[in-house]
Amino acid sequence: MGGSATVKQDRGRQAAAALDPIILAHQAEQLRRPFLEALPLPGAIVALGADGLELIDGNTEFQRLDRAAGDGRLLARCDFRDALSDFLRGQGTILDLEWIDGDLISGRQYSVRAARLFTIQARGNRCLLTLLDRTAERAAEKNLRLEMFSDSLTGLPNRAGFGDQLEAVLDAAPVGGIAVLALDLTRFSRINESIGDVVGDELLITVARRLLSTMRAGDVLARTGGNEFGVFVSINDGPEEVLAVAERINAVLAAPCRLSELEIRIGCAIGCAVHAGDCTADELIRRAQFALKRAKTTGATELYQPRALDIARQQFTIETCLRRAIEAERLTLAYQPVIELRTGRVCGFEALARWREGGVDIPPSTFIPVAEESGLVLPLGRWALAEAMRTLGSWDRRAGAPMPVSMAVNVSAIQVARDDVPAMLEDAIRAHKVAPERIALELTESAIVADPDRAAKAMDAVRSIGATIALDDFGTGYSNLAYLQRLPIDVLKIDKSFVTGMLGDRDKVAIVRAILSLAQALGLGTTAEGVETPELSQTLAALGCTLAQGYHYAAPLDADAAFAYWSRNNSAAT
Repeated sequence: MGGSATVKQDRGRQAAAALDPIILAHQAEQLRRPFLEALPLPGAIVALGADGLELIDGNTEFQRLDRAAGDGRLLARCDFRDALSDFLRGQGTILDLEWIDGDLISGRQYSVRAARLFTIQARGNRCLLTLLDRTAERAAEKNLRLEMFSDSLTGLPNRAGFGDQLEAVLDAAPVGGIAVLALDLTRFSRINESIGDVVGDELLITVARRLLSTMRAGDVLARTGGNEFGVFVSINDGPEEVLAVAERINAVLAAPCRLSELEIRIGCAIGCAVHAGDCTADELIRRAQFALKRAKTTGATELYQPRALDIARQQFTIETCLRRAIEAERLTLAYQPVIELRTGRVCGFEALARWREGGVDIPPSTFIPVAEESGLVLPLGRWALAEAMRTLGSWDRRAGAPMPVSMAVNVSAIQVARDDVPAMLEDAIRAHKVAPERIALELTESAIVADPDRAAKAMDAVRSIGATIALDDFGTGYSNLAYLQRLPIDVLKIDKSFVTGMLGDRDKVAIVRAILSLAQALGLGTTAEGVETPELSQTLAALGCTLAQGYHYAAPLDADAAFAYWSRNNSAAT
């Protein structure tokens, strides 16, 4: 019994000794040293005592870092002491911080993490503090960002950097206090092609230096594209101040640039947009570029006009709907009779594209320019020619024999430039079995002026097939009388702007008379457009005009109504 009691007493003393704080602290120290030294980065155990933060223990890496500052230890010099103290007083388990040990330029950058330690018999709340040196990583990020947002040739911000800086200032700028100017150097492509890329690069550097000389404090200049620059400026006096900046830019570029042994004069087109508080940095830049597009056309500095952008966006909507309408074959043709003035007979029809979308008629003056700009005029033109030939073939079958009428189809300048018009014509003739002599292709003067050689080859090929060629809207474009001699033109169509109101305008009468005399001298037929009164019809016939069309005779008709009109006219004339 006595021996058993002695053993129990010894075990009790050992248990009490095990709970002694000094012994516990010694054991904890023996356990944490290997743990701390095993960490691959500076680490320490930090406690919150009565006098503030206390360093309980740190590994070798932490001690080296702790001694690095000459004027104090890490916990004394760091700027996260208050945050770490608040963390230890609270209930959180993890705290992440960023710390720069030193100044912004030469200081070391660390990611700091504090993880709460839950201990027994420990004095004060404790955490494990670790520091990860990210100095090299941050330097690499900075260099990469600098490379990503800078133009390597001029050293200016690039498109991304320009937008980034503009976004930063827009947040604090008042409405109307920031303006963006988009610049496009004129003739730069020609200089690059004729002199070389090296001189072109030298020119860009010279231009960048000149533009920088016009900048005020706070203005930002960027190279946003190959030969494009962007500027954003702070303004107080509205658009007038922006235009003054543009004038300074034009003035500094007025003097020739001296490159090697050459003196090259280069100008620029400028588009401007003022921040109205309703857009982001990217949208403001797009607005300036939209104004720049107009400046390239007008030759003057242009300010962004919201209505112009609305129209452009509306055109994109029209383009999308038109593409779907062409693919789904929802367009139709209307046929306007062409009258022989001498006999009054219907001798032909002009096929005109019509488009009705969502119960609304879209006028050709709206969708044809969109089709030409977007390239949709190619499938539209092919469809129109094929549909016109199909209609003419169906009329022949209804009449029981080929009708003594021709069909005129308009061909755009884009078609002449990009499509194989003769092959397209041959395909339509073959598919619908229509004699080529009954087909007239109407070209505008712009189709000829754009590429005279290509136009001449296409027209010769069309004539060799057997079709006739009419020059549409004669007198309204870039009339060149040499074309009338060189090109195989059969008919001159007198634009309705000369015909409408002709009886009350002596100048218009003189112009029409001159065109008719010229056509007669060259052996060409003539068609007057826009004839709306009997008096006009009689006057044109007296002047010697061959054919006419207009609302006096009939508006453009659908296929069935046009056939019925021909039948009535043919019967009446007989």
